[in-house]
Amino acid sequence: MKLWATLERAASLYPELVALIEGARAQTYPETLRRCERLHAYGASQGLQPGMRIAVLAWNGIEFFELYYAALRAGLVLVPLNVRLSAAELVEILRDCEAQMLFADPVFAALVEECRKQLDALPVCWLGRAPAGSRMPARDGEYERDALLCAHPIPPVRAAGSDELVHLYYTSGTTGRSKGVMLTNRNVATHALGAIAELQLSDADRWAHIAPMFHLADAWATFAITWAGGTHVFLPRFEPLAALDLFVEERITITNLVPTMLNLMLRHESAPDRDYSALRAILSGGAPIAPTLVRAIQETFRCTYIQTYGMTETSPYLTLSVLKHHLRQRSPAEQFHYSARTGRPFATVELRVVGEDGREVPADDRSVGEIRVRGDTVTPGYWNRPEETRAAFVEGWLCTGDLATIDAEGYVQIVDRRKDMILSGGENVYSTEVENALYAHPAVLEAAVFGRPDEILGERVCAAVVLRAGAQASGAELIAHCRTHLAGYKAPKAIEFLDALPRTGTGKIAKRLLRNPG
Repeated sequence: MKLWATLERAASLYPELVALIEGARAQTYPETLRRCERLHAYGASQGLQPGMRIAVLAWNGIEFFELYYAALRAGLVLVPLNVRLSAAELVEILRDCEAQMLFADPVFAALVEECRKQLDALPVCWLGRAPAGSRMPARDGEYERDALLCAHPIPPVRAAGSDELVHLYYTSGTTGRSKGVMLTNRNVATHALGAIAELQLSDADRWAHIAPMFHLADAWATFAITWAGGTHVFLPRFEPLAALDLFVEERITITNLVPTMLNLMLRHESAPDRDYSALRAILSGGAPIAPTLVRAIQETFRCTYIQTYGMTETSPYLTLSVLKHHLRQRSPAEQFHYSARTGRPFATVELRVVGEDGREVPADDRSVGEIRVRGDTVTPGYWNRPEETRAAFVEGWLCTGDLATIDAEGYVQIVDRRKDMILSGGENVYSTEVENALYAHPAVLEAAVFGRPDEILGERVCAAVVLRAGAQASGAELIAHCRTHLAGYKAPKAIEFLDALPRTGTGKIAKRLLRNPG
């Protein structure tokens, strides 16, 4: 099915449902459908044609949702931009994809104006009133005034075919030049159907868009929840208290959050004493999660916890820690063991764990290999990067760069990114294992483990730690704590205490900046 048709389907089957909620604003699916049609008409009046790229720079909200669907109707390729990037990084992306128009929230006016010093010809449509004092070139527009109130006739649907491009997601660029990950209608639609089946999504669900919609940790739900006929509730910017309030006030049933968000929400003093009776599942993804945090999630929110693992290149999910039916009959301790693992393969992909020789490693939960995948949700490649596209695949399998074990039940457990593995004294040290040991200490709020050059060991194990408010612990104490949980060579040799860990725009810890602080 073409993705645009999922909105038409929802408007037909659920005409009275309050489908989109953002604060005091609310819309039905038919109202949203009409707004997307008018937005297509506006784009056509500005010369936008199928296949062209349009970019969006905005926080979560109804307008972001509408842009996803209006672009689909018009056959345009949407390029969601990370709002935390610098002007130079945004200019690089906008040039690389040859964007024909930028839709921007006025709160980013200064950033947009900085970009336009180098991209003067790029027209902007402001998602709200034009910024005060803005030059407002004649070619610019305003979402409500010019786009949604335009009198131009509604064009016919120009939706992309199955294997045509619909989205370009650019990698964060923290390790080098940003790459545009291409996703087709088939990629995104197949993933949406897989998510509906795996998570049993329905018209009773109320999804909280809290993780950023410019990132696939949340964006996939735009299509899956619409296809299922559920309700979308938007939180423009993450704040722990606001997210907790949203859970309760909007009777949220399911959402996906990055571990950092969940950690901050659980540390809020009001978290334990709320009514989460509507919440049926919390998913986490985008970064590894410590078992201690998983247990806290289960105890506080009192709902099913599902760990997810995926990549932008795979639309995104590759695994879920959903329990097989027979595992639900096991003891609570055994069930927790599987819930806290990376998970078993998502419905839309084939997955295997292979060693250096290219053969699958034994399913013994000890042998480590790289995760490789293939399937209809896997990207066809990188925009204008044929050599990097070829390098990413081996005999049709996407090489993820993630190292993992696999057990007899088919559940994988990621032990590290290949680039983050530490080789110390001839031994492999997996940073995730050391981080989990640090998280088990009651004073530790966040931890990141990485390697630094060492003349004798090759690399020494180092850690950066953020302590809980009011807590105290010395580096020696934390190192001794790790030694009670791990072999001595795995324990950190040095610990740095920070007020906050450096992060990418999508909330992942930027270990590159820790390894090379200069």
